[in-house]
Amino acid sequence: MKDLAIILGIRPDVIRASKILKLLKNQKEIDFDFLWSGQHYSENMKDTFFKQLNVPIPDFEFTLDTQNDSTIVSSTITNLYNHFGNHKYKAAVFLGDTNTVMGSIAAAQHNIPIVHIEGCMRSYDWRMPEEKYRTVIDHLSDRIYAYLDSYKKQGLNEGISEKIIKVTGNPIVDIINENFEKFESGFTYLEKDLQDIVKSKYVLVTSHRRENILNIDSFTNIVNLLNSINDKNVIFPMGYKTQEILKNSKLKLNSNIKVLDPIGYLEFMYLLKNSAFVATDSGTVVEEACILGIPSIQMRYSTERPEVYDVKASVKFDPTEDNPHISKILGDVEAMNKNWDNPFGRGDASETIVNDLIELSKSNNFKKHKPSDYAFDVSNSFKE
Repeated sequence: MKDLAIILGIRPDVIRASKILKLLKNQKEIDFDFLWSGQHYSENMKDTFFKQLNVPIPDFEFTLDTQNDSTIVSSTITNLYNHFGNHKYKAAVFLGDTNTVMGSIAAAQHNIPIVHIEGCMRSYDWRMPEEKYRTVIDHLSDRIYAYLDSYKKQGLNEGISEKIIKVTGNPIVDIINENFEKFESGFTYLEKDLQDIVKSKYVLVTSHRRENILNIDSFTNIVNLLNSINDKNVIFPMGYKTQEILKNSKLKLNSNIKVLDPIGYLEFMYLLKNSAFVATDSGTVVEEACILGIPSIQMRYSTERPEVYDVKASVKFDPTEDNPHISKILGDVEAMNKNWDNPFGRGDASETIVNDLIELSKSNNFKKHKPSDYAFDVSNSFKE
């Protein structure tokens, strides 16, 4: 029996977990398998990130049926269920809130303790599949690593036991601190025409959330926002689904907006670090921008990362509004004071998580499912 199975499936998870994986690889107290779900499978959505961050290669990679969410989730559960039937672990570790974390159901079916990194985040927006997924895995989990005290409080409010939640800080701070000097090398990965564009002021854009791109009104408002940025070049690394939606719509982007296929981590972070501001619906990107001191427009109705608003590192653009105040939002982000404090931690989250995993593994103390560990009294309902 190995100690841990660590299951990841998308490139932002590779970034956030990269130091955790390297720390685990370099210690001898516990052993683990790194499992890749197959949710992101193209080279520029996965392999480039492994190479640039020097992340250990997965021990097992699965192929998913990617027709839709239901087939991705069902094939993830099937693949992991079969794997767990043939490989024994003390615990299964998941990160984030994507289709991949629904593989935690397979671990639960095998009675394998579940560890969730990035626990208890909440947007309270039930339109988001991520909100459903993060809620499910948190209530299945035996150990939760919550990045901030405010996230822990949200878990406690849902009846999750305080005994299983550990506040760690956000590992994205660790990754930025560790790779900060490397980001400038991202320039060399850019195409020649893009190298010319970044010599002047520019804005960086990402947009992928389904509640934005699959709703034509919201997507139209986002395009109108971007087309209103007419005093700078705009660089838009665009996911394949967003490209498909844009192509099939009647919407057009202005000529100053440069659309790219998804790019690697170093070139993306170079673009972010040197941008005038970023407009995004990505939770990870608003964190990274906040840590780097780059203003952001958060193109979302709701967010599970309100800290960027609290420290005044971001302004809100609500794509669901009938008449969003575009000129005011662009003025606000341009006038933003960049002297905010980083609210996401000290940069030691990866070590905190790994040290706790080692301690739990050595004591074989992952499992919490006994009545006394619940936040509410179930002693009259269950008997050990």
